Amino acid sequence: MYSDADLTDAVAAGAISRQAADALRAFVAQRQAAPAADEEQFRLLTGFNDIFVSIATVLLLTSAWWLAASAGSALGTATLAVLSWALAEYFTRQRRMALPSILLLGTFTGGVFSTAMILGSAVLPAGPTNAEAWPMVAGALVAVAATMFHWRRFHVPITVAAGALALTGAAIAVIAAVRPDWERGTMVAILICGLCVFALAMWWDMSDRPRITRRADVAFWLHLLASPLIVHPAFKLLGLLDSDDTDLARAAAAVAVYAVLAVVALVVDRRALLVSALFYVLYAISALLKAAGAVSFSLALTALVAGSALLVLSAFWHATRRAVLGVMPPAVRARVPAA
Repeated sequence: MYSDADLTDAVAAGAISRQAADALRAFVAQRQAAPAADEEQFRLLTGFNDIFVSIATVLLLTSAWWLAASAGSALGTATLAVLSWALAEYFTRQRRMALPSILLLGTFTGGVFSTAMILGSAVLPAGPTNAEAWPMVAGALVAVAATMFHWRRFHVPITVAAGALALTGAAIAVIAAVRPDWERGTMVAILICGLCVFALAMWWDMSDRPRITRRADVAFWLHLLASPLIVHPAFKLLGLLDSDDTDLARAAAAVAVYAVLAVVALVVDRRALLVSALFYVLYAISALLKAAGAVSFSLALTALVAGSALLVLSAFWHATRRAVLGVMPPAVRARVPAA
């Protein structure tokens, strides 16, 4: 079985022509009664060998980190980062294995961040109440630079999202260092970062409207990151996450936020926006049912309502999206995948 990304790689390698690849995509899309751009394809597994290699990689990296950390915590995390890069040279750059590439990116970035933070703790001043604030800033900024080098070398689609997450972490760490008790300001900063990540995701998406290149995969991971960065602070500022005694008005407002997010997901054709924010709407619906008196069955009713709504939306995604795009301005329709 060959994925859409395999076709893109085959075109880049000259194995088949772009016209032949597009014709094959069109044939498969017609047979499945759904356009290829509308399926949000991304590679997570290229085969069971991905799982096999990932398990072996976890065992190797864990043991190497453990042994090296016995001589010093910084040495352990640095060993993790260096070994992750070395393994990526084969499993990512040569074999193009999806799941091991994602795993190795995570361990490399985490190793770089931890090493920079440990070393920064020895030279950077401590915050007023959070001694690790400025070292966290240093670690996050070094992680951003590391992801940039990783992207230039391996071009793993999730790398851009990892860099955006590290940059967001740096911004939050700065606030924690300067105003550690400013919770509302932190939430506003996270919300702004989420909107910036969403804008970056749209930039990648608009550069590949048919979604036939790796740029669409990059946008997918950015959308997956942007959604919780937007929804979590929005729900927090509404006061929904502060107490179990959520009133009806705030819970209804939370559901309304998710409804707006659903419209945005339909317009940009990204289900990832709905999936990554699903936990929050489940919490909101549960609070609504508790406020209505259905305490005993709130969890079951929440799952029933949310699951039914998502299945209906999935079944009628194309028709609903055509209706939503029909009321959008032409400037918007020109920048998103066609319905």
